[in-house]
Amino acid sequence: MASNTTIKCPSLMKATSNGVFQGDNPLDYALPLLILQICLVVVLTRLLAYILRPLRQPRVIAEIIGGVLLGPSALGRNHKFLDAVFPPRSLPVLDTIANLGLLFFLFLVGLELDPRSLKRTGKKALSIAFAGITLPFALGIGTSYVLRGTISQGVSQAPFLVFMGVALSITAFPVLARILAELKLLTTDVGRMAMSAAAVNDVAAWILLALAIALSGTGRSPLVSLWVFLCGSGFVIVCILIASPIFKWMARRCPEGEPVDEIYICATLVAVLAAGFVTDSIGIHALFGAFVLGVLVPKEGPFAGALVEKVEDLVSGLFLPLYFVSSGLKTNVATIQGAQSWGLLGLVIFTACFGKIVGTILVSLWCKLPFKEAVTLGLLMNTKGLVELIVLNIGKDRGVLNDQTFAIMVLMALVTTFITTPTVIAVYKPAQIAKSEYKHRTIRRKESSSQLRLLSCFHSTRNIPTLINLMEVSRGTGKREGLRVYAMHLMELTERSSAILMVHKARKNGMPFWNKVRDSDPNQIIVAFDAFEHLSRVSIRPTTAISPMSSMHEDICSSAERKRVAMIILPFHKHMRLDGHLETTRADLRYVNRRVLEHAPCSVGILVDRGLGGTSHVSASNVNYTIIVFFFGGHDDREALSYGALMAEHPGISLNVVRFMVDPKVVGEFARVDINDSYSPEARSEEEEFLAEFKENISNNGSIKYEELMVNNATETVDMIRAHNRCNLFLVGRMPEGQLVAALNKNSECPELGPVGNLLISPDFSTTASVLVVQQYQSQLSRDSLNSLKEEESTEGEYDSH
Repeated sequence: MASNTTIKCPSLMKATSNGVFQGDNPLDYALPLLILQICLVVVLTRLLAYILRPLRQPRVIAEIIGGVLLGPSALGRNHKFLDAVFPPRSLPVLDTIANLGLLFFLFLVGLELDPRSLKRTGKKALSIAFAGITLPFALGIGTSYVLRGTISQGVSQAPFLVFMGVALSITAFPVLARILAELKLLTTDVGRMAMSAAAVNDVAAWILLALAIALSGTGRSPLVSLWVFLCGSGFVIVCILIASPIFKWMARRCPEGEPVDEIYICATLVAVLAAGFVTDSIGIHALFGAFVLGVLVPKEGPFAGALVEKVEDLVSGLFLPLYFVSSGLKTNVATIQGAQSWGLLGLVIFTACFGKIVGTILVSLWCKLPFKEAVTLGLLMNTKGLVELIVLNIGKDRGVLNDQTFAIMVLMALVTTFITTPTVIAVYKPAQIAKSEYKHRTIRRKESSSQLRLLSCFHSTRNIPTLINLMEVSRGTGKREGLRVYAMHLMELTERSSAILMVHKARKNGMPFWNKVRDSDPNQIIVAFDAFEHLSRVSIRPTTAISPMSSMHEDICSSAERKRVAMIILPFHKHMRLDGHLETTRADLRYVNRRVLEHAPCSVGILVDRGLGGTSHVSASNVNYTIIVFFFGGHDDREALSYGALMAEHPGISLNVVRFMVDPKVVGEFARVDINDSYSPEARSEEEEFLAEFKENISNNGSIKYEELMVNNATETVDMIRAHNRCNLFLVGRMPEGQLVAALNKNSECPELGPVGNLLISPDFSTTASVLVVQQYQSQLSRDSLNSLKEEESTEGEYDSH
């Protein structure tokens, strides 16, 4: 029987208004309403992210909560607000922009995954990934039977089983990367294992999702689902055969150090849209095509990095939050009513956590991992995020999940991700390692034959040549067990939500996530260190510190503790310009250096780089350097002299030691000077013994010259230092002690270098020599040393503003 009821369709929204002065309400037009929606979403999610920052939660938590708050669960309960800001007729435009942003974001997620790395994934990571998928998937199927018997009656059985299984077995790769970076676990064994397993999990989840989408089609014939799956598989094969060679050709035409041609970026982004169109036409969602193309883009060279740089900020900053609002508008927590519904929510959360955590722990223990690491891996693999929301939204749109089930699953994703960080911190505390006892915390030691370990830090390729040449002259003679250098790349952890660049760079920097075999990546840093290691007897171990600048010192100090190094070598925060003057590279590096000096578990050296040996590695046979050590007295000067003596073992090094002494005739004039309290008669006696031993050791060594200069005052001291400006490297103590130093002007520009180091870097001092300022490890720094670091803190704001 036909119905005569008239259905009134909402009028279409025009794009732009004529303005309020002509009587138009901007919120009745698509563009101004979309702008308001984007601004509201971005402001709210950023505000929530700021509030949750002390809890160290990833930004995806703030975005999910923001979406739920704007939906019918909270602010949307006010129908006037919902009809004004998110009217039903605006939702197609909102969903379209959100899905477009999501399309490109999934392309970026594909860029994270290197298929070659997946091939090299170790058996442990594969076993953990397999357990992290199968047990939660099986429990998800079991849970789906409970839900179908209660709140999800009448839904198609096969699609519902698969969707529930996929939803519970997913691990969010981008969110996990961010959490690992925040917890300083990204470059640890646990972090690499988690990333490897999550990468395998991610690929498996997408395959299962494609299967779920194929099964959820509305076609009456089961052959339709088979055709969808076969066509999807054919699409992947065609992309591998056609798109992959084209991307490799593009990558080869983008050399390192040169800007990537705009036509390649544009062509790739168009290809992403075309792939999305094809997979949407097949019936497995446009996101699948974008993800496949992202996986196929070569990860070496600047091409992948340029794609990320061009796309990520706009997509993740503006468009992606709209997807969370789109999900939030479909999430109504109010539908979860009564003891049964809340009990089902608890069941889903327990099942999701139990399957992931217990499955991962059991396999990790079977792989003989320590219990704490196994529990940590289980907690990390329980991370959910954006991909989880994608699965749930597709299920909702396909009619597989009803409103109540959808709300329960969104809350499950929120809770499981929220608990990851605090539980991992409670179980696994790498940043709070108990101070281990190891003997060799200084260069100066009694057992001269033991292996010397250095932690050399750098933040750009500019530091590499001088660092390698410094390693060359530090290796001593064959009597020693050798020199081991841990070359640490200091990388700032940015606010990028997915941390794609961070993961990519850390993988390239000699610390592959997948196994302990180095990647054949033509990265110039790795090439430089590999070449040096093959040409010398020095053992190089590249490592990475990925952290905010405010806590970078924790990574450096904890790494030095774990590696049991004798000295940390830090880059100075200034670099040399072409005219020879020093220019600030990054002001916040001063903060890092100061904190390391204060908390280091070993000796520390700050390297002022003026190009030791030029811009390339100088081979051992061609080394011909003159090194000068200025000796006034004190712990730091003794450490600097010990390092100089070690360098002098190299056949190409000439060491000049200049000891400054007060002329006995004028000693009385220094009586008014406030002499350092720590410079006691006992310390003076220890120093004389040290120098006597040093003179005895060098008596038959023609490459070391020792001289003592008598000076009458500070001015004469400075003049003598200026006279010794012809060398390749100055080695000085940071806080020398004695009457002469106390008389020098302490109001220096860079207190972290000490009075002598500041003199050597001042514009008035004419030299091209690099400077290494040394602080010897002491269980408790002297009062003067600590005061100088506090003084630096008070002047830091001035330099930051400069």
